[in-house]
Amino acid sequence: MDHNSQTKNDGAGRQDSDPADTKSASNDKQWQVSGFRVPIASDKTRFHDFDLPDELMHAISDLGFSYCTPIQAEILPSTLAGRDAFGRAQTGTGKTAAFLISIITYLTNNPIQTKRKPGTPRVLIIAPTRELVMQVTEEANQLARHCDLNIIAIFGGMDFKQQQKQLAGRPADIIVATPGRLLDFSRRHVLYLKNVEILVIDEADRMLDMGFIPDVRKIIYATPQKGSRQTMLFSATLTEPITRLAASWTKNPVHVAIEPEQVAVDTVDQIVYVVTNNNKFALLYNIIAQQNLTRVLVFCNRKDAVKRLADKLNRHGIKSQILTGDVPQQKRSRRLEDFKSGKIRVLVATDVVARGIHIEAMDHVINYNLPHDPEDYVHRIGRTGRAGAAGTSISFADEEDSFYIPEIEEFMERPLPCIEPDDNWLVLPKPPAKKKGGGHKKRLQK
Repeated sequence: MDHNSQTKNDGAGRQDSDPADTKSASNDKQWQVSGFRVPIASDKTRFHDFDLPDELMHAISDLGFSYCTPIQAEILPSTLAGRDAFGRAQTGTGKTAAFLISIITYLTNNPIQTKRKPGTPRVLIIAPTRELVMQVTEEANQLARHCDLNIIAIFGGMDFKQQQKQLAGRPADIIVATPGRLLDFSRRHVLYLKNVEILVIDEADRMLDMGFIPDVRKIIYATPQKGSRQTMLFSATLTEPITRLAASWTKNPVHVAIEPEQVAVDTVDQIVYVVTNNNKFALLYNIIAQQNLTRVLVFCNRKDAVKRLADKLNRHGIKSQILTGDVPQQKRSRRLEDFKSGKIRVLVATDVVARGIHIEAMDHVINYNLPHDPEDYVHRIGRTGRAGAAGTSISFADEEDSFYIPEIEEFMERPLPCIEPDDNWLVLPKPPAKKKGGGHKKRLQK
């Protein structure tokens, strides 16, 4: 994100780099903040300008963060001082890192020496979806990599007993959770919220839209009263119901409003192919094969579609891998490295990982499915055309996805050029024949 004349970054105050590139720094036990040099700039706020713990600054350095994004620069002075906060900010503005930096600073500076009961978190972060919980948890683990903090993710769709075992083990410092699964554990007296010192409610407007507010109220009533805990609430929109919720759940909060980043569309050539669902794969194959593309990021809306598409590409000789929320971080990092080095030609991904992908010289992003949320479209095509480099975004508009084009055009305040592909790009060659395995014994005949 541009912060005045700031170098392009990913919306979290980070320049275009990858954590895997900084492993040596991460493993350097002799690291000192004096070696983390960021020039003073009149139009930018450095993380050095705050009194952050060395362990946190070490992680910030590892991750390639240099200057704060606008929301971080505006909200951190208040939240680091313990004030409640209400932020109007969308994903991609750096809000997650903003509240995590405050949380990790507080926990590091205020350790508890006495023995704590399992299932009694000091910090609770509530998010509306499993994907967002995983995203916040991953970022928390990255920022807390040099701190002795226990961070646990709680959400539905995963083994209940396994999560219960986590809660029964070492006391959690930070719990990131969806409301439903959190209440399940609370009702079973596996989780106790009476000692929560910091509460974060992320994407409150989506909570409202998804009908989670009654559950969130129950959770908040189980925590200490406002004024006895620090509360941070974030919402992408500012509606009357959200304003009422913010007033009832926070005490004299600082208000910060950040407009969503708009992608630098001038550096991205956007093309929409009108194509039937039956011809989409042939078109994708020919775009990659006939143009000899070597580094392509392809987006699908669902995890099962991601896997099917990657399998089909591999069968047709285009080496591909998947990135979804189910892929462990270690495998995800390795696949990104293989993608950068050219070992993998195509990455097929869902939106849950879209905002964390930062790869130089990736000149093509393809939307195999158009996203239902216009903001997701902006984030997807923002993976190319970065730092002023030219890039190409290709989208397929089939019988269903074409209905999302008007909303995307309205959000971007510009039309999308829709064209029909050449007929020869809709012809799919047969996949290469599989190599016959050797060493098979012939069946003995009587």
